[in-house]
Order: sequence, then structure tokens, then C-alpha cells
Amino acid sequence: MTNFMQKIFTKEDPSVYKGKDAHLDRTLHVKDFISLGVGTIVSTSIFTLPGVVAADHTGPAVALSFIFAAIVAALVSFAYAEMSSSMPYAGSAYSWINVLFGEVFGWIAGWALLAEYFIAVAFVASGFSANLRGLISPLGIKLPKSLANTFGTDGGVIDITAAIVIILTGLLLAKGTTSTARIENILVVLKVLAVLLFIVVGLTVININNYVPFIPEHRMTKAGSFGGWQGIYAGVSMIFLAYIGFDSIAANSAEAVNPQKTMPRGILGSLAIAVILFVAVALVLVGMFKYSDYAGNAEPVGWALRQSGFGVVAAIVQAISVIGMFTALIGMMMAGSRLLYSFGRDGLLPSWLGGLNKNNLPNRSLVILTIIAVIIGSMFPFSFLAQLISAGTLVAFMFVSIAMFALRPRQGKDLPVPQFKMPLYPVLPIISFICVAVVFWGLSGEAKLYTLIWFIFGLLIYFIYGVRHSKKHKA
Repeated sequence: MTNFMQKIFTKEDPSVYKGKDAHLDRTLHVKDFISLGVGTIVSTSIFTLPGVVAADHTGPAVALSFIFAAIVAALVSFAYAEMSSSMPYAGSAYSWINVLFGEVFGWIAGWALLAEYFIAVAFVASGFSANLRGLISPLGIKLPKSLANTFGTDGGVIDITAAIVIILTGLLLAKGTTSTARIENILVVLKVLAVLLFIVVGLTVININNYVPFIPEHRMTKAGSFGGWQGIYAGVSMIFLAYIGFDSIAANSAEAVNPQKTMPRGILGSLAIAVILFVAVALVLVGMFKYSDYAGNAEPVGWALRQSGFGVVAAIVQAISVIGMFTALIGMMMAGSRLLYSFGRDGLLPSWLGGLNKNNLPNRSLVILTIIAVIIGSMFPFSFLAQLISAGTLVAFMFVSIAMFALRPRQGKDLPVPQFKMPLYPVLPIISFICVAVVFWGLSGEAKLYTLIWFIFGLLIYFIYGVRHSKKHKA
């Protein structure tokens, strides 16, 4: 038993990861990481969440929920920036926690992120499918229900559009990070321009009366708390999902040029841009129409533009937003494939996943990720799993926040001293951990239950397969 406990709590030597990841080509610059981050964070949620949260929880104060959620995300991003510049390894939190706390804790953190990547890819692909079908339906193009809906949903067998877009994204990533980054950069610029177009046009029809009262009186509704600070808090737990994409940047740090500078700038820069865009869209949206008008509206931005007489602008914004969903798919699939590669690299999942092709790309893990995402996104209704995206990631964020206390004592010894450091240490890591825990507590009981089931399943895999095949234990 003593030998077993030593195995699972043994910390990985950072030089091992440095050597294993040396075969990955460092081709990504600051602009690529900012593009990757903005493309992942500013996804479908910016066109849907502001209206939904305003109608269900906050009223006009939805911008406050976005700001508070952004503050929590920023606290965690400081830790991510220091971690990724000090330990630029593939797998982000999984590899970091493995080095700082031991293998079993690293597995738990990585398994939490894996839920995010699998489900987020499927979720965005499903959103792409729904929006694309909505755009082409006025042209008389309509897929049969069997090919338009997921298995068992309204006569559906497979969402063929979701399956195709996941496969196309996988094929693009298989060509390499350099070519992918070029396409990502172009799509992100288009998406940001679409958001700015909505903001500029929306400002011309703002009705100041729609902001009064800015924080409605608190009451309970079918959706939960509405109004007051209770409603704003409920909104934070929903909105935090929108910001979690910055962690996908860190997963690719082993492919960063000069990670000491590139990683902090990419993580913090992309989050700053995303926060500004989210808050601006939220303020404009609730100013255009009364917040209650967005109740049950899956496309509040397009609806608000059409109701204001800007049908052409609505079509342009929605068309670009659909194309821009590729950016989120690229970011999540890159991060997910690198995490699977890391599991295979260490033997916790089949070593085949840790192999690189002749161009030093982890395409084997990319293939597996693509297949699983296609199954989830095109064949299974996964609304009940969607909450795992934020719940699992919040668990990983708590690990990273508290890991700062294990990182600092080792800097300058077996780990380098990074050029960027989390400010106000040791106070800020504690505040970060508490804030993330508070956001996690605000999730539904259903989300917490599904998270528990996911972790039990992950621990079974680790103890049945991972411990026995870990390359660390065979060394």
C-alpha cells in the first residue's frame, strides 16, 4: 500500500516534460495566441448569453454579471499566465499539477478539462448547425429531420451538419498550427468586426428608459433568482462559461515562441479584449429593448437588429457569427488534442495517443478527439452534459489557484523564474480560489451531480489503467 501511495503522489520531474515536448514545433506568436483566445472566448455565447441572462436573472444589470465573472476569470488568468510561462508544457493544468502535486491530482485536473473540451466542441458544432440551418432556411433549403437533429430528438438520427463541421476542423488542424493560425486570425478579425457592427448600429436606437431600474427588485421565478444582487450572482455562474476559453491557450504553450513573454500576453490580452466586447454587447442589447423581451430568445442580437429595422445588418452579423464559430472549434480542438497527447505521452491513456507524425504534430490524439466529438455532437442530446463545461473547468481552476503556493518555492531551483508573476502573492491566489469556489457553488445541483459522476468515472480509469501503465512508474 505504501508503494502504491508513493506512486500516485510522486511529482513529475519538469525536465521530463521539457524533453518530451521538445519535438513539438514552436511556431505560435503573441498575435496567434490572442487570436486563439478571442476566437475561443468570443463564441456563440456573446450573441446569446447577454439576452438570456438579462431576461432570466439580472435585468439591465447583466453587464455587472459579466464584469464580476470577468474579475474571477482575470484572477485565475494571472495564475495561468505565470504557470504557462514557468512550465510551457502541453496539457496545461494537467501537466502543471502533475509536477507540483503528483500524478493523481494532475489526472483529476486534466480529466476536468477534458470534459470541457469534449463537450464544448460538440456544443459549438451543434450551435453552428442550428444557426446555419436558420440562415439557409429562407432560401428554401431544409434538411430532413433525420439529418438535422440529434439521435432521438424530434425524429433525428444524426446532426449531419455538426458532424461535418467537426471533421472539417479536424482536417484543418491536421495540416499544422501555422496554416491553422492564419485562418484563425482572419476569422477572428471578421467576428470582432461583426460584434463592433452590432454595437455601433445598436447605439443608434438606445432607449435610456430601458435601463431603469438598473437593478430590479429581487424575486424568485421559474428560472431562479431574478433581480437584486442575488440575480446578479446567479448571472455570474451562468456567464462564467463564456470566459473559460482562455485555458485553451495554455494547453498549446509547448508550441509557443518565447513562452516567457508570449503566454502571459496571449492569455491576459485575449481575456481583456473579450471582456470589453461582452460588456459592450450586454449594455447595448438591454438598451435597445426591455430585458423581458429577450425571454426564451435563442438569438437576441439578430432579433434586436431585425426589430429595429436593420434586417440586412442582422443577416450580416449572423452570417459572420456562424463562420466565426470555426474559431471556437479550432481553439477547443487544438487544446483537447494536446491534452489527450499529454495523457498518452505519460502512459495514463494508451501511449499511441502520445505519438507525433513526421511533421511533429499530435494528429493521433486529434483523430480520437474528432471521433468522440462527432459522436457527442451529432448523435446524442447533450444539454444535460453542457453544464460539465463550466463545472469541470472550475475544478481545474481551483487546482491552479492553490498550486501557486507549490510553484513559487520551486522557482529558481528546478523551475525557471518567469518574467511574469501573479501580483499580490500570496493574497491573490487565495482570493482566486475562494472566488472560483463561490462561482462553482452557484451552479445547479444537477451540474454538481454530473461533475461528481464524471470524476468517479475518471478515477476508475486512472486506478484500473493509468497507474498500471504510467511511464513514470516504469522509469
